[in-house]
Amino acid sequence: MSTPQSPETVEVEFISPRHLAGGGDPAWITVPLHRACGWSHGHDPLMPRVILSSPDQKALLRLEPNPEGQWWTLRHAPAPDHPAWYASFGARTPVEIIAAFTDALTAPAVTATASADPYEPLHQADWSPARGADGLVSPDGTAYVQRLGVEEPGPWFVTATLGQDRPVWQARFAERTPPHLIAAFTAALVDPSPVPRADSPRMLATRNPNLITRTHQEVPAAQVVSALEKRVEALTRHRIGPPPTPSALRPPPPRNGRSR
Repeated sequence: MSTPQSPETVEVEFISPRHLAGGGDPAWITVPLHRACGWSHGHDPLMPRVILSSPDQKALLRLEPNPEGQWWTLRHAPAPDHPAWYASFGARTPVEIIAAFTDALTAPAVTATASADPYEPLHQADWSPARGADGLVSPDGTAYVQRLGVEEPGPWFVTATLGQDRPVWQARFAERTPPHLIAAFTAALVDPSPVPRADSPRMLATRNPNLITRTHQEVPAAQVVSALEKRVEALTRHRIGPPPTPSALRPPPPRNGRSR
């Protein structure tokens, strides 16, 4: 029996590995895109979906409950130096991992020089080659990353699974998806930090203690409420950049020591 919580606290479960923690709150992705990154959204209260478009109208993110397919789909129009591409994510893909992808997409262009090898974070996390197929598999065997194609590189697939016939979720990236965005996704995938879930029993794909670790904590309610707001503020600061230093605000000294 859990300890009764006070009105000032809520019970939160922290789950690891994060790829088996369930989808989480979609607002972790949609609210920062709108408030920190300027993505616009339509308003159709009769439809159970969310559609967000980037300020330049080149990217469109759709969240739509689809029992037969992917719930999240992001499509990006072609650019002068890059063809069109898409990415999609299943319903149980943790929002924290998808958010790493969208954060990298909306980050200032100067940060796009980060590691462009999606396999590199997996190697660093001791993932091993998958038996009988190309790609890498997690140490516990519950996650698999593969790129199709040999002579001509094809799309990427990231799959969380509890066995051959028990897929949990899948992320799919078109062959022209910028590699640094997929690398951001795989880096978040292998992040050992647990993720919080307030309603984890319903979300979890498994409760097998050999596969997941569940840690109950009483967390201040104000902390839970403010977590999303802090994320929005952090992304806003990251996009705007640090404030100018005092020296940058001073006028230049007069030439020849005299002012006009």
